Amino acid sequence: MRYDLVIFDNDGVLVDSEPLSNTILAGYLTELGYPTSYEDSIRDYMGSAMHRVHEIVLERTGRRLPEEFDDVFHDRVFAAFERELQPVPGVTETLEKLAADGVPYCVGSSGSHERIRVGHRKTGLDRWFAAGRIFSSQDVGRGKPAPDLFLHAAREMGVAAERCVVIEDSPLGVQAAVAAGMDVYGFTAMTAAEKLAEAGATELFGEMAELPGLLR
Repeated sequence: MRYDLVIFDNDGVLVDSEPLSNTILAGYLTELGYPTSYEDSIRDYMGSAMHRVHEIVLERTGRRLPEEFDDVFHDRVFAAFERELQPVPGVTETLEKLAADGVPYCVGSSGSHERIRVGHRKTGLDRWFAAGRIFSSQDVGRGKPAPDLFLHAAREMGVAAERCVVIEDSPLGVQAAVAAGMDVYGFTAMTAAEKLAEAGATELFGEMAELPGLLR
């Protein structure tokens, strides 16, 4: 094993939540008078914390989203999670392999702690992630593409940044890992390989089952 810590993004890497959440986000923004397609949402917001949605809408329109925006959005997302959310294919086997090999791992997600826990509980991934293995953009001042979250996770796990590898599926997340001085493997299930490569991904892979072999 060439790394001392594997940091997983959550949405789109552990749980197959990006299609659900971006469909809901695009629909809600459109409902509020900010026409947004699913493709727009993926391009502009995938992998980012909620503050980025507020910042981009304000920058583009000069108008602020309503105060209740985050609460309404999360209520809709959590309801969709309860109905439809699934783990990313192959992720359970990957976590089993890492645990069997004694490889330390954790989550570094732009999502809130509540969002992470709801998703993990629904998909059964909660058995793999105790509280000490979960880190959210809520824990730091700046979300991705800033490196703060990944550096925070490494510090809390007691591992130097250069001994970490991040598993990411968004250009913003890849940029954050690169800024943190970490290797980053780009998961191409939702994002074109060239976009992750342009952002600085060290390796690219398309099936989660491939990951344990790549880490050796």
